[in-house]
Amino acid sequence: ESISVLNDALSQIESQENVSMNSTSSGSVVSSSVDMAGFVGRQLSTNVYKYTHLEPILYALGVGMSTKDPDHLKFLFEGSEDFCCLPSFGVIPAQTSMFDGIPSIPGLNINLAKLTMHTCSSFLAGQLTSVSTVADVLDKGSGAVVLINVNTYCGEDLVCFNQFSLFFVGAGGFGGKRTSEKAKVTANPPQRPPDAVVSDVTTVDQAALYRLSGDWNPLHVDPSFAALGGFKKPILHGLCSFGFAARNVLKQFANNDVNRFKAIKVRFAKPVVPGQTLQTEMWKEGNRIHFQTKVKETGEVAIAGGYVDIVPALDKPSAREPLKTTGLQSDLVFEEIGRRIKEVGNELVKKVNAVFQWDITKDGKTAVQWTIDLKNGSGAVYQGPARSSADTTFTLSDEDFMDVVQRKTNPQKAFFAGKLKVKGNIMLSQKLEMILKDYAKL
Repeated sequence: ESISVLNDALSQIESQENVSMNSTSSGSVVSSSVDMAGFVGRQLSTNVYKYTHLEPILYALGVGMSTKDPDHLKFLFEGSEDFCCLPSFGVIPAQTSMFDGIPSIPGLNINLAKLTMHTCSSFLAGQLTSVSTVADVLDKGSGAVVLINVNTYCGEDLVCFNQFSLFFVGAGGFGGKRTSEKAKVTANPPQRPPDAVVSDVTTVDQAALYRLSGDWNPLHVDPSFAALGGFKKPILHGLCSFGFAARNVLKQFANNDVNRFKAIKVRFAKPVVPGQTLQTEMWKEGNRIHFQTKVKETGEVAIAGGYVDIVPALDKPSAREPLKTTGLQSDLVFEEIGRRIKEVGNELVKKVNAVFQWDITKDGKTAVQWTIDLKNGSGAVYQGPARSSADTTFTLSDEDFMDVVQRKTNPQKAFFAGKLKVKGNIMLSQKLEMILKDYAKL
């Protein structure tokens, strides 16, 4: 009855319960003779999603971000010092895995003209692996609701957990239960005026742009196909409207800090037509932001029962507090890299041909800068900013630097979590990872 999407791609995962992002979908036909309840626990598919910085940028454009807004630049320009990914992007690799797995259920005949989002209801380069599993099956009489959990990994690290709830017309009546403790539930907003309201005018090409992120259902672009599903015009992807709402909450209540994005859930109630205006209404209740999205032209609620759980902002250290420029753990690593470069610097300069600057922070402030020069002479490592222009500049805390070097944290996960910030030629980071792996042994 709702596609629940639990996502913490861009925030630390404390438990799967903490990260939720849900949405929904409906309409499909299944043979009533199929034992739907027997599919619980079945693994449906494993899908590998390959990406570069282009995919998060394309997604941000698809959910209405624009260079007209200076706050959006860090989501649209890979050279931005604060370049990062919208947390709601985590639905993209998981959705692909979920839809790839559905056809593996015997007797299930999907009608794409009716499989929509209208009835109910956060890396530089690399790949994500998503594994989808049937979590539960519910009997709603006229149809069956299939809960699908999708775990998305970067290497061995879990970066996203999504739960999709799909309603299949004609698959009910098999004597199964009607509710599930495994399903994530929505929450109604407070009975008072919203604390913030943001309106976004979608373009007539919004669905045509959003579908480039991977949802190729012709329902959203082909008028004749939309007519087969009973629609006068192609409708906007539910998860596109969802992305609009998610980024509005992130900006209004978390200052676009992706580290503070913990959980999101929605229920899709009505379709949206490209060109209509999405009005996101938001209520703050502690660390939970309730929201709903209305179609301004009709007044109908398109997204209901939505909420985002945010992490409280950390207190900023006093400006009078002196910076600690010595005694950092990372100092030992750079000193060791320096010794190694003295031995094999000529070889590394030929392979890498780049200058890397590191801004190491402590208590939210830059504590020390280090430069690894593998472009000039036989290479060098020294404390301080790059003497010539740096090709790539990395910013992260002393603690997070040590976790990356010691392989406790995947660099791509640290980047998506907002812990690692990159400025300049981000593609050179792949060469730097090789250096840290081979030459930063403590």
